Amino acid sequence: MKRFLKSELFFYLALAFGGAWPLQCVGSWFALQGSQAGFTVCLSASMFMPLAALLLVRRGFGKMPTGVRWKPVFKGRWGWWLAAFAGPAVFCALGAALYYALFPHRLDLTGSYILTAMGQAAYDEMTAMGLTPLAMVLVTLAQGASFAAVLNALFAVGEEAGWRGFLQPELEKLLGCKAKANVAGGVIWGAWHWPVMLLAGYEYGFGYWGEPWLGMALFCLVCICFGTLLNLVYEKTGSIWAAAIAHGGINAVASAPMLVLNVADPGQPTVGPLLIGIVPLLPMLAVTLFVLAKQTKKQ
Repeated sequence: MKRFLKSELFFYLALAFGGAWPLQCVGSWFALQGSQAGFTVCLSASMFMPLAALLLVRRGFGKMPTGVRWKPVFKGRWGWWLAAFAGPAVFCALGAALYYALFPHRLDLTGSYILTAMGQAAYDEMTAMGLTPLAMVLVTLAQGASFAAVLNALFAVGEEAGWRGFLQPELEKLLGCKAKANVAGGVIWGAWHWPVMLLAGYEYGFGYWGEPWLGMALFCLVCICFGTLLNLVYEKTGSIWAAAIAHGGINAVASAPMLVLNVADPGQPTVGPLLIGIVPLLPMLAVTLFVLAKQTKKQ
């Protein structure tokens, strides 16, 4: 324990959490005051705290290279770059299809969610373009697998450089096992979001069954799945930008399944239809368990 408290990893975590949690608290205050702009700015700033912590630990205190592989390498790795772009949309679509197959009464193709949540203007704009709610889902998924993933990557790289570029290798050295490091890293990443979840209802909102502990625990499982696959993308492409694009894609497609949700019977957010619900998460969870099992066998 004493060795850990003196390690780079401890100081990194202290800085990554110490920088992000106050920003999340301030952002939550803005959210409760109805200021979406203030909330977005604070949350976006917090995304760069893992990178800032890495730079302080390695470059500021230690005068060492960060160890993050930044340069994009494409030769012989095109398949993994394609997975970085398309993977989030595929998992989101599979998860939503599974959820609505199990709960068909929660599927509404009339656009009631768009009308209720986004307003008459958004609904009129959709119909003026000749788009149906299902078409809007497909458009959102397509955007999330292309330019939206790249735009979001500019913010997601702040997290990815820290979690993938530093945390995962350090946990592997500490725990001696890639699979264990993926699980531990996912729990750490999930816990990093806890203040904004507790104070602003981030991801699952308020009033759901088991609030807030169920949401906090489930999100750690979500981050184990996301983190394991993002670590794999980083490992296979050799570039942190691939992981950032995949992370950006996750953020871009996140809301797509809500566009066809029946607002009269939305169900529990911890169940679905978003990818962070337990039912839509099942396809990704199955792939994650397969990856973790393979990593365990290699030890």
